Amino acid sequence: ANLLWDNCEYLLGLADEKKLKDHKEKGGEEKYKKRVKKMAFDFADKVRELFKRFPDDTGIRAVAKFYEQHVNEGLEKFGDVWKQIKETNPNVTFRLQGDTDLICQSQVVCEFIQSDQSNDDSGVGICLVTGQKGKIERLHSATKNVRGTQKNSTPLVSVNTKEFRAFRSFNKEQGYNSPVGKNVVFGYTTALNHLLGKDSRQRLQVGDTSTVFWADKPTEWEAKVPDIFGEPPKDDPDRHTRAVEGLYKAIDRGLLERDESETKFFVLGLAPNSGRIAVRFWQHGTVAEMAGRIKQHFEDLEIEPSRQSTPKYLPLCSDSKKWKERGLLNSIAVEGEVGNIPPNLGGELIRSIFADLPYPHTLLSAAVRRIRAEQSKKDRKTGRPVPNVTYPRAALIKACINRATRYSNDDGKEELRMSLDETNVNVGYRLGRLFAVLEKAQEEANPGINATIRDRYYGAASSTPMTVFSTLLKLKNHHLSKLENRGRAVNLEKRIGEIMEGLDDFPAQLALADQGRFAIGYYHQRQDFFTKSQPNSSEGA
Repeated sequence: ANLLWDNCEYLLGLADEKKLKDHKEKGGEEKYKKRVKKMAFDFADKVRELFKRFPDDTGIRAVAKFYEQHVNEGLEKFGDVWKQIKETNPNVTFRLQGDTDLICQSQVVCEFIQSDQSNDDSGVGICLVTGQKGKIERLHSATKNVRGTQKNSTPLVSVNTKEFRAFRSFNKEQGYNSPVGKNVVFGYTTALNHLLGKDSRQRLQVGDTSTVFWADKPTEWEAKVPDIFGEPPKDDPDRHTRAVEGLYKAIDRGLLERDESETKFFVLGLAPNSGRIAVRFWQHGTVAEMAGRIKQHFEDLEIEPSRQSTPKYLPLCSDSKKWKERGLLNSIAVEGEVGNIPPNLGGELIRSIFADLPYPHTLLSAAVRRIRAEQSKKDRKTGRPVPNVTYPRAALIKACINRATRYSNDDGKEELRMSLDETNVNVGYRLGRLFAVLEKAQEEANPGINATIRDRYYGAASSTPMTVFSTLLKLKNHHLSKLENRGRAVNLEKRIGEIMEGLDDFPAQLALADQGRFAIGYYHQRQDFFTKSQPNSSEGA
Protein backbone atom coordinates (compact mmCIF):
# COMPACT_ATOMS: atom_id res chain seq x y z
CA ALA A 1 0.00 0.00 0.00
CA ASN A 2 1.07 3.56 -0.67
CA LEU A 3 1.19 6.10 2.13
CA LEU A 4 -2.12 8.01 2.47
CA TRP A 5 -3.13 7.42 -1.16
CA ASP A 6 -3.97 4.45 -3.36
CA ASN A 7 -6.82 2.90 -5.33
CA CYS A 8 -10.15 2.09 -3.68
CA GLU A 9 -9.24 -1.54 -3.07
CA TYR A 10 -6.58 -0.37 -0.62
CA LEU A 11 -8.15 2.82 0.66
CA LEU A 12 -11.77 1.73 1.05
CA GLY A 13 -11.65 -2.06 0.82
CA LEU A 14 -13.91 -1.71 -2.21
CA ALA A 15 -13.79 -4.54 -4.75
CA ASP A 16 -13.24 -3.45 -8.35
CA GLU A 17 -16.42 -4.41 -10.24
CA LYS A 18 -14.58 -5.47 -13.41
CA LYS A 19 -12.07 -7.59 -11.49
CA LEU A 20 -14.85 -9.09 -9.40
CA LYS A 21 -16.72 -10.09 -12.55
CA ASP A 22 -13.58 -11.69 -14.01
CA HIS A 23 -12.90 -13.60 -10.81
CA LYS A 24 -16.52 -14.80 -10.69
CA GLU A 25 -16.17 -16.28 -14.19
CA LYS A 26 -12.95 -18.05 -13.14
CA GLY A 27 -14.30 -19.24 -9.79
CA GLY A 28 -11.97 -17.09 -7.71
CA GLU A 29 -14.48 -14.61 -6.28
CA GLU A 30 -13.91 -15.45 -2.60
CA LYS A 31 -10.14 -15.42 -2.97
CA TYR A 32 -10.29 -11.95 -4.55
CA LYS A 33 -12.57 -10.63 -1.78
CA LYS A 34 -10.14 -11.90 0.88
CA ARG A 35 -7.27 -10.22 -0.93
CA VAL A 36 -9.12 -6.87 -1.07
CA LYS A 37 -9.88 -7.18 2.65
CA LYS A 38 -6.17 -7.68 3.36
CA MET A 39 -5.25 -4.74 1.11
CA ALA A 40 -7.57 -2.47 3.09
CA PHE A 41 -6.17 -3.77 6.38
CA ASP A 42 -2.59 -3.08 5.26
CA PHE A 43 -3.52 0.46 4.26
CA ALA A 44 -5.26 1.17 7.57
CA ASP A 45 -2.30 -0.36 9.44
CA LYS A 46 0.05 2.06 7.69
CA VAL A 47 -2.18 4.96 8.75
CA ARG A 48 -2.15 3.79 12.38
CA GLU A 49 1.65 3.45 12.36
CA LEU A 50 1.99 6.97 10.93
CA PHE A 51 -0.38 8.36 13.58
CA LYS A 52 1.77 6.83 16.32
CA ARG A 53 4.77 8.71 14.91
CA PHE A 54 2.94 12.03 14.49
CA PRO A 55 -0.05 12.13 16.91
CA ASP A 56 -0.16 15.95 16.89
CA ASP A 57 -0.45 16.41 13.13
CA THR A 58 -4.00 17.56 12.34
CA GLY A 59 -4.24 15.89 8.93
CA ILE A 60 -2.82 12.52 9.99
CA ARG A 61 -5.05 12.51 13.09
CA ALA A 62 -8.13 13.15 10.92
CA VAL A 63 -7.29 10.24 8.61
CA ALA A 64 -6.66 7.94 11.58
CA LYS A 65 -10.06 8.93 13.02
CA PHE A 66 -11.65 8.19 9.64
CA TYR A 67 -10.35 4.61 9.91
CA GLU A 68 -11.67 4.20 13.42
CA GLN A 69 -15.15 4.31 11.91
CA HIS A 70 -16.68 2.20 9.13
CA VAL A 71 -14.87 3.83 6.21
CA ASN A 72 -17.63 3.31 3.64
CA GLU A 73 -20.39 4.47 5.94
CA GLY A 74 -22.32 7.38 4.43
CA LEU A 75 -20.34 7.52 1.19
CA GLU A 76 -23.39 6.46 -0.80
CA LYS A 77 -24.79 9.96 -0.32
CA PHE A 78 -22.37 11.25 -2.92
CA GLY A 79 -24.51 9.61 -5.62
CA ASP A 80 -22.96 9.76 -9.10
CA VAL A 81 -19.46 10.35 -7.71
CA TRP A 82 -19.71 7.24 -5.53
CA LYS A 83 -21.08 5.27 -8.49
CA GLN A 84 -18.14 6.39 -10.65
CA ILE A 85 -15.68 5.42 -7.90
CA LYS A 86 -17.16 1.92 -7.71
CA GLU A 87 -17.00 1.51 -11.49
CA THR A 88 -13.51 2.91 -12.16
CA ASN A 89 -11.54 2.13 -8.97
CA PRO A 90 -9.53 5.41 -9.17
CA ASN A 91 -6.65 6.53 -6.99
CA VAL A 92 -8.01 8.35 -3.94
CA THR A 93 -6.42 10.42 -1.17
CA PHE A 94 -7.38 12.79 1.64
CA ARG A 95 -7.72 16.53 2.11
CA LEU A 96 -8.98 18.44 5.13
CA GLN A 97 -12.20 20.31 4.50
CA GLY A 98 -11.40 23.89 3.51
CA ASP A 99 -7.75 23.15 2.65
CA THR A 100 -6.30 23.12 -0.85
CA ASP A 101 -3.28 20.91 -0.11
CA LEU A 102 -3.43 17.12 0.12
CA ILE A 103 -2.48 15.51 3.44
CA CYS A 104 -0.13 13.10 1.64
CA GLN A 105 1.82 16.13 0.34
CA SER A 106 2.20 17.86 3.71
CA GLN A 107 5.69 18.73 4.93
CA VAL A 108 5.51 16.18 7.76
CA VAL A 109 4.60 13.31 5.41
CA CYS A 110 7.16 14.29 2.75
CA GLU A 111 10.00 14.53 5.31
CA PHE A 112 8.99 11.16 6.76
CA ILE A 113 9.04 9.50 3.31
CA GLN A 114 12.45 10.98 2.48
CA SER A 115 13.98 9.91 5.79
CA ASP A 116 12.44 6.46 5.48
CA GLN A 117 13.92 6.02 2.01
CA SER A 118 17.36 7.26 3.03
CA ASN A 119 17.52 4.67 5.85
CA ASP A 120 16.56 1.81 3.53
CA ASP A 121 19.25 0.68 1.10
CA SER A 122 17.17 -2.03 -0.57
CA GLY A 123 16.06 -1.23 -4.12
CA VAL A 124 18.41 1.75 -4.46
CA GLY A 125 19.97 2.44 -7.85
CA ILE A 126 20.65 4.99 -10.59
CA CYS A 127 17.47 6.14 -12.32
CA LEU A 128 17.72 5.82 -16.11
CA VAL A 129 15.62 8.96 -16.57
CA THR A 130 17.18 11.44 -14.13
CA GLY A 131 20.63 9.87 -13.68
CA GLN A 132 20.28 10.32 -9.92
CA LYS A 133 20.64 7.74 -7.17
CA GLY A 134 17.45 6.86 -5.32
CA LYS A 135 14.75 4.30 -4.67
CA ILE A 136 13.87 2.28 -7.76
CA GLU A 137 10.27 1.27 -8.49
CA ARG A 138 9.86 -2.50 -8.61
CA LEU A 139 6.38 -2.52 -10.18
CA HIS A 140 5.38 0.29 -12.53
CA SER A 141 1.82 1.58 -12.27
CA ALA A 142 -0.58 0.70 -15.08
CA THR A 143 -1.19 2.99 -18.02
CA LYS A 144 -4.88 3.10 -18.90
CA ASN A 145 -7.03 3.61 -22.00
CA VAL A 146 -4.56 2.27 -24.58
CA ARG A 147 -6.92 0.50 -26.99
CA GLY A 148 -6.36 -3.23 -27.29
CA THR A 149 -4.59 -3.79 -23.95
CA GLN A 150 -5.82 -6.42 -21.51
CA LYS A 151 -8.49 -5.02 -19.18
CA ASN A 152 -7.70 -1.58 -20.60
CA SER A 153 -4.90 -1.20 -18.04
CA THR A 154 -1.30 -2.29 -18.71
CA PRO A 155 2.12 -1.02 -17.54
CA LEU A 156 4.61 0.56 -19.91
CA VAL A 157 7.47 -1.28 -18.18
CA SER A 158 6.94 -4.88 -17.10
CA VAL A 159 9.39 -7.77 -16.72
CA ASN A 160 8.27 -11.38 -16.32
CA THR A 161 10.41 -13.18 -13.72
CA LYS A 162 8.29 -16.13 -12.70
CA GLU A 163 8.46 -18.14 -15.91
CA PHE A 164 11.63 -16.90 -17.65
CA ARG A 165 14.89 -16.80 -15.71
CA ALA A 166 16.46 -15.07 -18.73
CA PHE A 167 14.77 -11.87 -17.53
CA ARG A 168 16.66 -11.92 -14.21
CA SER A 169 19.97 -10.52 -15.37
CA PHE A 170 22.42 -10.24 -12.42
CA ASN A 171 19.56 -11.56 -10.23
CA LYS A 172 17.60 -8.35 -10.73
CA GLU A 173 13.87 -8.90 -10.69
CA GLN A 174 11.01 -7.07 -12.41
CA GLY A 175 11.43 -3.26 -12.50
CA TYR A 176 15.01 -3.42 -11.22
CA ASN A 177 16.02 -4.66 -14.70
CA SER A 178 15.23 -1.21 -16.11
CA PRO A 179 15.73 1.03 -13.06
CA VAL A 180 13.44 4.06 -12.88
CA GLY A 181 12.98 6.11 -9.71
CA LYS A 182 9.72 5.90 -7.77
CA ASN A 183 8.96 9.60 -8.22
CA VAL A 184 9.63 9.38 -11.96
CA VAL A 185 7.33 6.37 -12.35
CA PHE A 186 4.58 8.17 -10.47
CA GLY A 187 5.13 11.26 -12.61
CA TYR A 188 5.10 9.62 -16.05
CA THR A 189 2.18 7.28 -15.31
CA THR A 190 0.09 10.13 -13.90
CA ALA A 191 0.87 12.30 -16.93
CA LEU A 192 0.17 9.49 -19.43
CA ASN A 193 -3.12 8.56 -17.80
CA HIS A 194 -4.16 12.21 -17.94
CA LEU A 195 -3.26 12.48 -21.64
CA LEU A 196 -4.99 9.17 -22.42
CA GLY A 197 -8.19 10.04 -20.55
CA LYS A 198 -11.47 9.35 -22.34
CA ASP A 199 -12.28 13.05 -22.61
CA SER A 200 -8.70 14.15 -23.32
CA ARG A 201 -8.17 16.74 -26.05
CA GLN A 202 -4.56 15.57 -26.38
CA ARG A 203 -5.06 12.07 -27.72
CA LEU A 204 -5.84 10.59 -31.11
CA GLN A 205 -6.72 7.01 -32.02
CA VAL A 206 -5.29 5.92 -35.38
CA GLY A 207 -5.86 2.23 -36.05
CA ASP A 208 -4.30 0.26 -33.19
CA THR A 209 -2.08 3.18 -32.15
CA SER A 210 -3.09 5.50 -29.32
CA THR A 211 -1.30 8.78 -29.99
CA VAL A 212 -0.81 11.54 -27.39
CA PHE A 213 0.79 14.95 -27.86
CA TRP A 214 1.69 17.92 -25.72
CA ALA A 215 3.73 21.11 -25.78
CA ASP A 216 6.37 22.47 -23.41
CA LYS A 217 4.01 25.23 -22.39
CA PRO A 218 0.31 25.98 -23.03
CA THR A 219 -0.47 26.75 -26.65
CA GLU A 220 -3.79 26.94 -28.51
CA TRP A 221 -2.36 24.94 -31.37
CA GLU A 222 -1.95 21.60 -29.54
CA ALA A 223 -5.66 21.45 -28.65
CA LYS A 224 -6.53 21.61 -32.37
CA VAL A 225 -4.55 18.52 -33.41
CA PRO A 226 -7.44 16.05 -32.76
CA ASP A 227 -9.73 18.19 -34.92
CA ILE A 228 -7.12 18.38 -37.68
CA PHE A 229 -6.64 14.61 -37.95
CA GLY A 230 -9.83 13.11 -36.54
CA GLU A 231 -13.46 12.92 -37.53
CA PRO A 232 -15.70 15.82 -36.42
CA PRO A 233 -18.43 15.37 -33.80
CA LYS A 234 -22.00 14.73 -34.98
CA ASP A 235 -23.19 18.12 -33.76
CA ASP A 236 -20.40 19.98 -35.60
CA PRO A 237 -19.60 18.21 -38.91
CA ASP A 238 -17.49 21.11 -40.24
CA ARG A 239 -15.07 21.22 -37.29
CA HIS A 240 -12.43 19.11 -39.07
CA THR A 241 -12.46 21.35 -42.15
CA ARG A 242 -12.31 24.52 -40.05
CA ALA A 243 -9.38 23.15 -38.04
CA VAL A 244 -7.30 22.43 -41.17
CA GLU A 245 -8.20 25.77 -42.73
CA GLY A 246 -7.28 27.42 -39.42
CA LEU A 247 -3.85 25.78 -39.59
CA TYR A 248 -3.28 27.13 -43.11
CA LYS A 249 -4.35 30.64 -42.05
CA ALA A 250 -2.19 30.55 -38.93
CA ILE A 251 0.88 29.65 -40.99
CA ASP A 252 0.06 32.27 -43.62
CA ARG A 253 -0.33 34.91 -40.90
CA GLY A 254 3.08 34.25 -39.39
CA LEU A 255 2.72 31.38 -36.91
CA LEU A 256 6.19 30.20 -37.86
CA GLU A 257 7.72 33.56 -36.94
CA ARG A 258 5.97 34.14 -33.57
CA ASP A 259 7.44 33.24 -30.17
CA GLU A 260 5.01 30.34 -29.95
CA SER A 261 6.67 28.73 -32.95
CA GLU A 262 9.77 27.77 -30.92
CA THR A 263 7.75 25.96 -28.25
CA LYS A 264 8.76 22.29 -28.04
CA PHE A 265 6.11 19.84 -29.21
CA PHE A 266 6.07 16.10 -28.47
CA VAL A 267 4.20 13.16 -30.04
CA LEU A 268 4.08 9.66 -28.55
CA GLY A 269 2.48 6.61 -30.15
CA LEU A 270 1.52 3.66 -27.94
CA ALA A 271 0.18 0.27 -29.00
CA PRO A 272 -0.92 -2.91 -27.21
CA ASN A 273 1.56 -5.71 -26.71
CA SER A 274 1.68 -8.92 -24.72
CA GLY A 275 1.79 -7.97 -21.04
CA ARG A 276 2.96 -4.41 -21.59
CA ILE A 277 2.51 -1.34 -23.78
CA ALA A 278 4.75 -0.90 -26.81
CA VAL A 279 6.14 2.48 -27.84
CA ARG A 280 5.26 2.59 -31.53
CA PHE A 281 7.04 5.91 -32.16
CA TRP A 282 8.39 9.01 -30.40
CA GLN A 283 8.76 12.31 -32.25
CA HIS A 284 9.53 15.83 -31.09
CA GLY A 285 10.26 19.24 -32.58
CA THR A 286 9.03 22.81 -32.42
CA VAL A 287 5.45 23.94 -32.98
CA ALA A 288 6.60 25.60 -36.22
CA GLU A 289 8.16 22.37 -37.51
CA MET A 290 5.14 20.25 -36.63
CA ALA A 291 2.66 22.72 -38.10
CA GLY A 292 4.62 22.83 -41.35
CA ARG A 293 4.75 19.04 -41.59
CA ILE A 294 1.01 18.68 -41.01
CA LYS A 295 0.34 21.27 -43.70
CA GLN A 296 2.63 19.35 -46.07
CA HIS A 297 0.64 16.18 -45.35
CA PHE A 298 -2.61 17.79 -46.50
CA GLU A 299 -0.95 19.38 -49.53
CA ASP A 300 0.36 15.97 -50.59
CA LEU A 301 -3.17 14.55 -50.38
CA GLU A 302 -4.76 17.23 -52.55
CA ILE A 303 -6.48 15.73 -55.56
CA GLU A 304 -9.61 16.50 -57.55
CA PRO A 305 -12.52 15.30 -55.37
CA SER A 306 -14.83 12.68 -56.83
CA ARG A 307 -18.04 14.40 -55.74
CA GLN A 308 -18.90 17.93 -54.68
CA SER A 309 -20.14 16.84 -51.26
CA THR A 310 -16.86 15.14 -50.33
CA PRO A 311 -14.85 17.13 -47.76
CA LYS A 312 -11.66 18.68 -49.02
CA TYR A 313 -9.61 17.47 -46.05
CA LEU A 314 -9.81 13.77 -45.20
CA PRO A 315 -9.42 12.38 -41.64
CA LEU A 316 -6.91 9.61 -40.97
CA CYS A 317 -9.54 7.07 -39.91
CA SER A 318 -13.01 6.89 -38.44
CA ASP A 319 -15.23 4.54 -36.44
CA SER A 320 -18.49 6.18 -37.49
CA LYS A 321 -20.56 4.84 -40.39
CA LYS A 322 -20.82 8.28 -42.00
CA TRP A 323 -17.12 9.11 -41.94
CA LYS A 324 -15.50 5.72 -42.47
CA GLU A 325 -15.96 6.07 -46.25
CA ARG A 326 -13.82 9.21 -46.05
CA GLY A 327 -11.11 7.95 -43.70
CA LEU A 328 -7.74 7.42 -45.37
CA LEU A 329 -6.92 4.23 -43.49
CA ASN A 330 -10.52 3.01 -43.73
CA SER A 331 -10.16 3.13 -47.50
CA ILE A 332 -7.51 0.38 -47.48
CA ALA A 333 -9.32 -1.86 -44.96
CA VAL A 334 -11.80 -4.62 -45.80
CA GLU A 335 -15.35 -3.17 -45.61
CA GLY A 336 -13.77 0.07 -44.41
CA GLU A 337 -13.70 -1.17 -40.81
CA VAL A 338 -11.13 0.21 -38.36
CA GLY A 339 -10.55 -3.29 -36.98
CA ASN A 340 -9.38 -4.43 -40.43
CA ILE A 341 -6.66 -1.79 -40.80
CA PRO A 342 -3.33 -3.66 -41.08
CA PRO A 343 -1.40 -3.67 -37.76
CA ASN A 344 1.30 -1.01 -37.29
CA LEU A 345 0.12 0.95 -40.32
CA GLY A 346 -1.67 3.68 -38.35
CA GLY A 347 1.36 4.35 -36.18
CA GLU A 348 3.73 4.33 -39.14
CA LEU A 349 1.54 6.84 -41.00
CA ILE A 350 1.40 9.25 -38.04
CA ARG A 351 5.15 8.92 -37.58
CA SER A 352 5.74 9.69 -41.27
CA ILE A 353 3.63 12.85 -41.01
CA PHE A 354 5.35 14.25 -37.91
CA ALA A 355 8.84 13.21 -39.05
CA ASP A 356 8.30 14.46 -42.63
CA LEU A 357 9.24 11.06 -44.08
CA PRO A 358 7.84 9.09 -47.03
CA TYR A 359 4.65 7.24 -46.16
CA PRO A 360 5.19 3.53 -45.37
CA HIS A 361 5.63 1.39 -48.48
CA THR A 362 2.95 -0.98 -47.18
CA LEU A 363 0.40 1.87 -47.41
CA LEU A 364 0.79 2.12 -51.18
CA SER A 365 0.69 -1.66 -51.48
CA ALA A 366 -2.50 -1.86 -49.39
CA ALA A 367 -4.23 0.84 -51.45
CA VAL A 368 -3.38 -0.90 -54.75
CA ARG A 369 -4.55 -4.28 -53.42
CA ARG A 370 -7.85 -2.88 -52.17
CA ILE A 371 -8.52 -1.22 -55.56
CA ARG A 372 -7.96 -4.52 -57.36
CA ALA A 373 -10.04 -6.42 -54.80
CA GLU A 374 -13.02 -4.12 -55.41
CA GLN A 375 -12.76 -3.80 -59.19
CA SER A 376 -16.16 -5.49 -59.64
CA LYS A 377 -17.86 -4.28 -56.47
CA LYS A 378 -21.57 -3.39 -56.72
CA ASP A 379 -23.88 -1.38 -54.52
CA ARG A 380 -25.88 -3.85 -52.42
CA LYS A 381 -29.12 -1.88 -52.77
CA THR A 382 -29.06 -0.77 -56.41
CA GLY A 383 -26.73 -3.29 -58.01
CA ARG A 384 -24.89 -0.43 -59.71
CA PRO A 385 -21.08 -0.45 -59.98
CA VAL A 386 -19.23 1.16 -57.08
CA PRO A 387 -16.01 3.10 -57.83
CA ASN A 388 -12.89 1.16 -56.88
CA VAL A 389 -10.45 4.07 -57.27
CA THR A 390 -12.15 6.24 -54.67
CA TYR A 391 -11.21 9.76 -53.65
CA PRO A 392 -9.41 8.69 -50.40
CA ARG A 393 -7.49 5.90 -52.18
CA ALA A 394 -6.45 8.19 -55.01
CA ALA A 395 -5.35 10.85 -52.49
CA LEU A 396 -3.30 8.27 -50.57
CA ILE A 397 -1.58 6.89 -53.67
CA LYS A 398 -0.75 10.38 -54.95
CA ALA A 399 0.69 11.34 -51.56
CA CYS A 400 2.72 8.12 -51.26
CA ILE A 401 4.30 8.56 -54.70
CA ASN A 402 4.94 12.29 -54.39
CA ARG A 403 6.50 12.03 -50.92
CA ALA A 404 8.77 9.19 -52.05
CA THR A 405 9.78 11.20 -55.13
CA ARG A 406 10.45 14.35 -53.10
CA TYR A 407 12.47 12.44 -50.50
CA SER A 408 14.71 10.75 -53.08
CA ASN A 409 15.26 13.78 -55.36
CA ASP A 410 17.04 16.96 -54.33
CA ASP A 411 14.96 19.18 -56.62
CA GLY A 412 11.83 18.45 -54.55
CA LYS A 413 9.62 18.24 -57.64
CA GLU A 414 6.25 16.53 -57.35
CA GLU A 415 5.45 13.91 -59.92
CA LEU A 416 1.65 13.72 -59.77
CA ARG A 417 -0.58 16.76 -59.99
CA MET A 418 -3.95 17.43 -58.42
CA SER A 419 -5.91 16.90 -61.65
CA LEU A 420 -5.42 15.48 -65.14
CA ASP A 421 -1.88 15.96 -66.46
CA GLU A 422 -1.74 15.39 -70.20
CA THR A 423 2.03 16.01 -70.21
CA ASN A 424 2.78 13.09 -67.87
CA VAL A 425 4.53 10.45 -70.00
CA ASN A 426 4.88 7.75 -67.33
CA VAL A 427 3.72 4.47 -68.84
CA GLY A 428 1.60 3.50 -65.83
CA TYR A 429 -0.15 6.88 -65.73
CA ARG A 430 -0.85 6.80 -69.49
CA LEU A 431 -2.17 3.24 -69.40
CA GLY A 432 -4.52 4.23 -66.56
CA ARG A 433 -5.84 7.10 -68.68
CA LEU A 434 -6.20 4.76 -71.67
CA PHE A 435 -8.17 2.24 -69.61
CA ALA A 436 -10.52 5.00 -68.43
CA VAL A 437 -11.20 6.12 -72.03
CA LEU A 438 -11.84 2.54 -73.17
CA GLU A 439 -14.28 2.08 -70.31
CA LYS A 440 -15.98 5.38 -71.15
CA ALA A 441 -16.44 4.26 -74.76
CA GLN A 442 -18.09 1.05 -73.55
CA GLU A 443 -20.41 2.97 -71.18
CA GLU A 444 -21.56 5.38 -73.89
CA ALA A 445 -22.11 2.56 -76.35
CA ASN A 446 -24.17 0.63 -73.77
CA PRO A 447 -26.07 3.16 -71.59
CA GLY A 448 -27.01 1.81 -68.14
CA ILE A 449 -24.58 -1.11 -68.33
CA ASN A 450 -24.02 -2.78 -64.93
CA ALA A 451 -20.65 -4.35 -65.69
CA THR A 452 -17.79 -2.74 -67.62
CA ILE A 453 -14.31 -3.81 -68.63
CA ARG A 454 -13.23 -2.65 -65.17
CA ASP A 455 -15.03 -5.58 -63.54
CA ARG A 456 -13.03 -8.14 -65.45
CA TYR A 457 -9.84 -6.52 -66.65
CA TYR A 458 -8.72 -3.80 -64.20
CA GLY A 459 -6.42 -6.04 -62.16
CA ALA A 460 -4.61 -7.46 -65.19
CA ALA A 461 -4.50 -4.12 -67.01
CA SER A 462 -2.83 -2.42 -64.03
CA SER A 463 -0.27 -5.15 -63.36
CA THR A 464 0.34 -7.08 -66.62
CA PRO A 465 -0.81 -4.73 -69.43
CA MET A 466 0.57 -6.86 -72.25
CA THR A 467 -1.92 -9.64 -71.52
CA VAL A 468 -5.12 -7.61 -71.91
CA PHE A 469 -4.72 -4.32 -73.76
CA SER A 470 -4.70 -5.87 -77.24
CA THR A 471 -8.07 -7.46 -76.37
CA LEU A 472 -9.39 -4.18 -74.95
CA LEU A 473 -8.44 -2.25 -78.09
CA LYS A 474 -10.33 -4.75 -80.23
CA LEU A 475 -13.37 -4.35 -77.98
CA LYS A 476 -13.00 -0.61 -78.36
CA ASN A 477 -13.58 -0.82 -82.09
CA HIS A 478 -16.82 -2.69 -81.48
CA HIS A 479 -17.98 -0.14 -78.87
CA LEU A 480 -17.19 2.91 -81.00
CA SER A 481 -19.04 1.40 -83.97
CA LYS A 482 -22.21 1.28 -81.87
CA LEU A 483 -22.13 5.00 -81.01
CA GLU A 484 -24.85 6.91 -82.86
CA ASN A 485 -23.02 10.19 -82.30
CA ARG A 486 -20.17 9.79 -84.79
CA GLY A 487 -18.56 13.03 -83.65
CA ARG A 488 -18.28 11.60 -80.17
CA ALA A 489 -16.74 8.42 -81.57
CA VAL A 490 -14.14 10.48 -83.45
CA ASN A 491 -13.30 12.47 -80.30
CA LEU A 492 -12.80 9.33 -78.25
CA GLU A 493 -10.61 7.85 -80.99
CA LYS A 494 -8.49 11.02 -81.02
CA ARG A 495 -8.16 10.89 -77.22
CA ILE A 496 -6.98 7.27 -77.42
CA GLY A 497 -4.40 8.20 -80.08
CA GLU A 498 -3.13 11.14 -78.02
CA ILE A 499 -2.68 8.92 -74.95
CA MET A 500 -0.94 6.13 -76.88
CA GLU A 501 1.49 8.55 -78.49
CA GLY A 502 4.91 7.70 -77.11
CA LEU A 503 3.92 4.20 -75.98
CA ASP A 504 6.16 1.89 -77.97
CA ASP A 505 4.59 -1.26 -76.60
CA PHE A 506 2.56 -2.53 -73.67
CA PRO A 507 4.91 -3.64 -70.88
CA ALA A 508 4.77 -7.19 -69.60
CA GLN A 509 4.57 -6.01 -65.99
CA LEU A 510 4.18 -2.82 -63.98
CA ALA A 511 6.03 -2.26 -60.73
CA LEU A 512 4.01 -1.39 -57.62
CA ALA A 513 4.64 2.36 -57.94
CA ASP A 514 3.54 2.27 -61.58
CA GLN A 515 0.40 0.38 -60.58
CA GLY A 516 -0.28 3.31 -58.28
CA ARG A 517 0.32 5.72 -61.18
CA PHE A 518 -2.07 3.62 -63.27
CA ALA A 519 -4.76 4.17 -60.62
CA ILE A 520 -4.12 7.94 -60.57
CA GLY A 521 -4.19 8.16 -64.37
CA TYR A 522 -7.47 6.24 -64.41
CA TYR A 523 -8.92 8.45 -61.66
CA HIS A 524 -7.78 11.71 -63.28
CA GLN A 525 -9.17 10.76 -66.67
CA ARG A 526 -12.50 9.65 -65.19
CA GLN A 527 -12.76 12.91 -63.25
CA ASP A 528 -11.95 14.87 -66.40
CA PHE A 529 -14.87 13.20 -68.20
CA PHE A 530 -17.13 13.76 -65.23
CA THR A 531 -16.16 17.42 -64.77
CA LYS A 532 -16.68 18.35 -68.41
CA SER A 533 -19.81 16.39 -69.18
CA GLN A 534 -21.70 15.99 -65.89
CA PRO A 535 -20.91 18.89 -63.57
CA ASN A 536 -24.06 18.33 -61.48
CA SER A 537 -23.89 14.55 -61.25
CA SER A 538 -23.41 12.82 -57.91
CA GLU A 539 -21.34 9.99 -59.39
CA GLY A 540 -17.59 10.21 -59.69
CA ALA A 541 -14.79 7.86 -60.51
